[in-house]
Amino acid sequence: MEVRLSGYQEEWIRMFRDEAEYLQSVFQGVEMRFEHFGSTAVPGMKAKPVIDMMGIVDDINKVDRYNDTMAALGYDVAGDWGIPGRRLFRKGGEERTHHIHFYQSDNPQIQRHLIFRDYLRLHPEEAARYSRFKEELAQRYDRTSEYSPAKKAFVSEMEQLALTWYKQKNQ
Repeated sequence: MEVRLSGYQEEWIRMFRDEAEYLQSVFQGVEMRFEHFGSTAVPGMKAKPVIDMMGIVDDINKVDRYNDTMAALGYDVAGDWGIPGRRLFRKGGEERTHHIHFYQSDNPQIQRHLIFRDYLRLHPEEAARYSRFKEELAQRYDRTSEYSPAKKAFVSEMEQLALTWYKQKNQ
């Protein structure tokens, strides 16, 4: 997939809300809540215009029952996609618009993602630094298959800063 990086768009909030409402109607009978995370959830942040959504459920196995339904609705059913305990659905094909990551409520990935999101929201200078880094990578790499791995170490470093911030804030 080609790297598409753009400035922050207010419509990303609406796109998240609309999709969350739609998915609630698809997954009838499954208790879940949705969180908007990733770069599109951070005001002012440059991002690939793909809405990262987290669906938090009490039992991840319930999500698996909807794989055929999701595929029929045009979602790519990607399984755990390398993260045990996750279920990933992608919407939009090559012009992807949403990534829906489902986790069971006790999965540690939930806290990691939300702490990082909140850290960037409350530290605009760090969000700006991350945006600049992503712009540099987007100039260097055309494909997400190169771009995404190239930012991994930088993101891990920022996540550690976020976790330290969270621990200090909650002492």
